[in-house]
Amino acid sequence: MSRSDADVLVVGGGLIGLAVAWRSAGRGLRVAVVDPDPGHGAGQVAAGMLAPVTELQYGEEPLLRLGLASNARYAGFAAELEAASGLPTGYRATGTLAVALDADDKAELSELHAFHRRLGLDSTWLTGREARRLEPMLAPGIRGGLHVADDHQVDGRRLLAALLRACAHAGVTVHRGTAAELLVEHDRATGVRLSTGELLTAGRTVLAAGCHSHLLPGLPDGVLPPVRPVKGQILRLRIPPAYRPFLSRNVRAVVRGSHLYLVPRADGELVIGATSEEQGYDTTVTAGGVYELLRDAHELVPGITELPLVETGAGLRPGSPDNAPLLGPTALPGLVAATGHYRNGVLLTPVTADLLADYLATGAVPALAAPFSPSRFVRSPA
Repeated sequence: MSRSDADVLVVGGGLIGLAVAWRSAGRGLRVAVVDPDPGHGAGQVAAGMLAPVTELQYGEEPLLRLGLASNARYAGFAAELEAASGLPTGYRATGTLAVALDADDKAELSELHAFHRRLGLDSTWLTGREARRLEPMLAPGIRGGLHVADDHQVDGRRLLAALLRACAHAGVTVHRGTAAELLVEHDRATGVRLSTGELLTAGRTVLAAGCHSHLLPGLPDGVLPPVRPVKGQILRLRIPPAYRPFLSRNVRAVVRGSHLYLVPRADGELVIGATSEEQGYDTTVTAGGVYELLRDAHELVPGITELPLVETGAGLRPGSPDNAPLLGPTALPGLVAATGHYRNGVLLTPVTADLLADYLATGAVPALAAPFSPSRFVRSPA
């Protein structure tokens, strides 16, 4: 059995896939999504920090522009999505405070602040006392901090639910099945075959299956580089009403070389993350991972041990060879990539959706997407 009623077929129903589908449908395209469990995946585990400035690492300046562009769109994106779906997204303009626990951390954070200033980014240096004035629950030994007023947050789970409903309202067809093979005819991608044998065809096929994108059978060698899974374990705690406000903004630090962040939700949930483990496709929650997160969080915010631990989880970030996303047409005509977002998947959801929808509607690659072309990994013939 074959269906051929879509302009765009999106393989993957996570945050990126659903956002691309929703935005593309808004451009007048007939869109279908295929995923065995749409609305799940890494977005269900992600803490939802929107932190292009405090997440910035040296050598990632090209990615910074994309992140800032997406962050600037987030308030409007969330408002439009909430209106379209009737569901909340958990978007909050909280700001982020990055803090130093010892002299070495303080020196590193000071260097990062100087880096921000060279790039013209808006971050404010605080003494330890000033940082604790903003967040009184911080440990007394905090040595200093960086406050970034424009690094905010969103709730990945709420965002997924809103996107799934908005897609339904926009006329996106969702196929709850597994893409078993990419269909290629006359050197062009034409859709996928499902595990049931059903064929789904479309003018363009978008690979948005996270760290599984390059594993789709039928994909010719060299079209997509390997997108490796990077495991992240995460904890969810509950802040009882008597303890609120516990934290009023995102808080992050480097503790013994490991990055740690705490994201307080408006409903009293506190998300702590995240480990970074190269363990293949394993999503086991380990005692060691939970212990390390709680130990480091306790050093940062001692009162954390009084809060109920209500959930543990692990997800897989899709990392490309250079840890930047793959956006736009691939070397195989008809096949488009929207994957490889690594630790910035939630942050880059609005800009990815807009850029891919622009390309799918017009055939022209937007300038903002050009540096992230999948073809940057394709070797030229000798």
